[in-house]
Amino acid sequence: MFAKAFRVKSNTVIKGSDRRKLKADVSTAFPSLSAEELSELVPNKEELNVVKIYAHKGDAVTLYVLHKNPMFFELEKRLYPTVYMLWRYPAALPAFTTWAPVLQKMIGGADLMLPGVVVPSSGLPEVKRGDCCAVRVVSNRAPVAVGTAVMSSAEMHSVGMKGRGVSVLHTHMDNLWAFGDKSGPPSFADADGEELELNGEECDVEDEEEEEGEKGTEEEQCPVVAGDQVTDQACPGVEQLSLAEQQEEKEEQGNEEEEENQEDQKSPQELMDALLLQCFLHALKSKVKKSELPLLTSTFLRIHMFSCCPSGKQLDIKKSSYKKLSKFLQTMQQQHNLVRVKELSKGVESIVEVDWKNPELRSFHAPEEADGEAAPVQDGGEAEKPYHPPEITTLYSVSARLEPLFLDSNKRKGTILQPSEVRSIITEYVKKNELVHENNKNYVIINPTLCDCLLEKSEYQEVEALKWDDLFSRTLGRMQQCYQLVFPGQAAKVKKGHIEPIDIAVASRGSNKKVTLIKNLEVYGLDPVAVSAALQRRVQASSVLHPVPGAKDRVLVQIQGNQIQQVGNLLLDHYQIPRKYIQGLDKAPKGGKKK
Repeated sequence: MFAKAFRVKSNTVIKGSDRRKLKADVSTAFPSLSAEELSELVPNKEELNVVKIYAHKGDAVTLYVLHKNPMFFELEKRLYPTVYMLWRYPAALPAFTTWAPVLQKMIGGADLMLPGVVVPSSGLPEVKRGDCCAVRVVSNRAPVAVGTAVMSSAEMHSVGMKGRGVSVLHTHMDNLWAFGDKSGPPSFADADGEELELNGEECDVEDEEEEEGEKGTEEEQCPVVAGDQVTDQACPGVEQLSLAEQQEEKEEQGNEEEEENQEDQKSPQELMDALLLQCFLHALKSKVKKSELPLLTSTFLRIHMFSCCPSGKQLDIKKSSYKKLSKFLQTMQQQHNLVRVKELSKGVESIVEVDWKNPELRSFHAPEEADGEAAPVQDGGEAEKPYHPPEITTLYSVSARLEPLFLDSNKRKGTILQPSEVRSIITEYVKKNELVHENNKNYVIINPTLCDCLLEKSEYQEVEALKWDDLFSRTLGRMQQCYQLVFPGQAAKVKKGHIEPIDIAVASRGSNKKVTLIKNLEVYGLDPVAVSAALQRRVQASSVLHPVPGAKDRVLVQIQGNQIQQVGNLLLDHYQIPRKYIQGLDKAPKGGKKK
């Protein structure tokens, strides 16, 4: 779930009533914890933060953060511990044991497969299907992953230890772990001292070495199934990391921890100020070209500064000491003499000059990570930087009216689903409740739940069955439509409602003068300045930018003449925007000779 970066929605201090509720929920979810341990995890007076985030697939998750480390995360009203919490209390959850190489697969987003589970002589931990459980590696009791059991312990034995064992939600080294202090797992010796088995067979290192000597170059492999693929990981008794490599890793981790400790001494506001300055200097040095000036300040922030933000960090001016972009740029102008900002039109500021010879700018070195991610500049193209259109996906959110229909699948109000997931859930509901019409399989019988969720009041007495297609269309029609935008190299953004199309219109100016107006370019990550310049070169006509009334940080591109045909060609062919997201192409002038 946290293999990819997530988006932070809010970060607030917990209220007193929510603190008491959390303490009760933790006590219910982890009954083995004592009252003293509960007080350490949910203290009465120490600062405890509630962070609401959106995972990369759009799932709404709530984090509970103590001393800068997330201790719990809540998903679909169920509470789970993080590895930081389990490192304090490793016995809080039943734990499955696996080999160290399997952890790398789980960090990448794979589930724990039963062939990779190491079975101690005492047997597997007792779990039921859906129980929260942990995963640890051989020789260390510190858990490294958290998930839910796909089947019970008895079922695992009955299927011959094959298939999926644990649906992994969170691991050491994922983005949720990185949200904390990035400390490593403690070393807890395995007190049991028991012999371990792999899929019910003893995995004895000495025997394997003897067999390896007899077979020469042959190696025994322990099969490990990761996600949907099967890979062979070498048995740890045969292939292990060298001591030198381990020592190098420890030294690297030590250096990283020293740097992080220095950062931790700064306040969040100071850290955001430093990040803001870094992104500003990086954008000026490697993104902005002299030909782009004058450059709208809002475009500079959205297109250039945000793209220079290191992965895993979020640029938020409101969390800095400046609070506003205009105040930050004013400081850069007056105290650092880096830029000159001017209000070219009422209420719209632009960067009109950059001092490229400024010593602070010349001595700045962009971080390696950001350099590696920067796209190469194209020479001779219509856009100075390559543009890649976003991947747009239509999603649906469960509404209050339809919530009873999705309860069996544990989908609550507000859960965001893809259309295929909705069809699958509805199909499963119909089959589970035996609602398929006996004589005609194309129809579904309407039960009280379907009646309340999908039918109008006037249809209650008249409609007894619906066709499958009608059933699906009514369900989607009564859900809240959303859309997901995924720009290359950025986290997914989920927004409610319909996505605004790029609107192209023709307006009259004066007696017989026409102009073409283009708006909503920013929704698709397009720079209005770059689009305006490209159109100027194509049609050899003047263009200007106007702020859109009532829309913050939105700009309208105006170009002389009826240029709908040229605008359409630019958006469709050059920027690769799908036709369905462009409105107004039908107003292009018709071709043909005049009679």
